[in-house]
Amino acid sequence: MYMKEVVVQNQVGLHARPATFFIQKANEYKSSIWVEKDSRRVNAKSLLGVLSLGITKGITITIIAEGSDEEQAVSDLIELISSNFA
Repeated sequence: MYMKEVVVQNQVGLHARPATFFIQKANEYKSSIWVEKDSRRVNAKSLLGVLSLGITKGITITIIAEGSDEEQAVSDLIELISSNFA
């Protein structure tokens, strides 16, 4: 299991379009991936799950992955968030 924290700096947080980009990226990996906010954990490959967390600008989330490509998955998702989904 590999996990890392990141602060969401995107103006609208992880809603609608950014969440879709995030989920598409998460689905590229074989590992199981979760997003955790305030000790609530959801499947990072589920749009409804990610949206249900209500992640807004300035919120710290933890990305957790478990599987053969866990470190690459977490690193790439952190990079996506850090780039403001560019």
